[in-house]
Amino acid sequence: MSRSTLPTAEEPHTVAELEDLAFELRSKLLELCGTYEGAVHIGGDLSAADIFTALFHYGLHVDPTDLRNPARDRFVLSKGHAAVCMYITMAMRGFFSYEGIVETYGQLDSAYGMHPCKVQLPGVEASTGSLGHGLPIAVGMALSARGRGESHRVVTLLGDGETGEGSVWEAAMAARSNKLGNLVAFVDRNRQLMTSFAEERVVFEPYPDKWAAFGWNVVHIDGHDMAQLVEAIDALPPTDSDRPTVVVCETVKGKGVDFMEHNLAWHAGSLGAADLERAMAALLASREKESV
Repeated sequence: MSRSTLPTAEEPHTVAELEDLAFELRSKLLELCGTYEGAVHIGGDLSAADIFTALFHYGLHVDPTDLRNPARDRFVLSKGHAAVCMYITMAMRGFFSYEGIVETYGQLDSAYGMHPCKVQLPGVEASTGSLGHGLPIAVGMALSARGRGESHRVVTLLGDGETGEGSVWEAAMAARSNKLGNLVAFVDRNRQLMTSFAEERVVFEPYPDKWAAFGWNVVHIDGHDMAQLVEAIDALPPTDSDRPTVVVCETVKGKGVDFMEHNLAWHAGSLGAADLERAMAALLASREKESV
């Protein structure tokens, strides 16, 4: 099956449909955060929810019923602590059941660990979690595809905090040196680390310029604007081009839940019954406000 005929979804989703899916994803994230006894990395899950939705329901060429198809796009979750957001997105896309995630998430021997494991869960292309490793893995996968004459994309999602790692910039330089136009990096630029705001610890700005200086094709968008995400995906250069692309997505940690937004306390946490009800009400109010 060629790249042009490998399906993303049964029919391409509209922007409005993708927005509905992103809302459903956030709702399911909150539900899991309210039922799991341990902490969930809810802040960074919520900031990346629109990106995950745009990729798995629109951009990635992959068939959940044919996971070994060599023409499939590969996705590497570099910010591995956002695994539960990826799991739920994949469940919504048809890879496996959402109920299985809720019933076993974080338990011993569960396929749905706090970080993704390719051995435990079919459909996961790489085991990740140690920050700064996802882009180097994706570079290797893209280079391997080039060597075999394959035309699929390799897509990775990074958090902006992990781009303070030197391994990221070594990989960025290697990608450009090897002319890997089949490689795309999305960055969840929520400007928060685990215990501080990003610029308080590491000076990232001028952030897009750093990627441009390494020779990458740079796209800078609002990572919560589904139309911009779709446009960025549609405008990706062909896979045989000679420059990798980075899509820098400006996001808000905790997006959609007012008491979590920009709040360092919600890098990870859990929700009791009252907090869950409050969070769901806030999410619904945010959705209605955006729909006006």
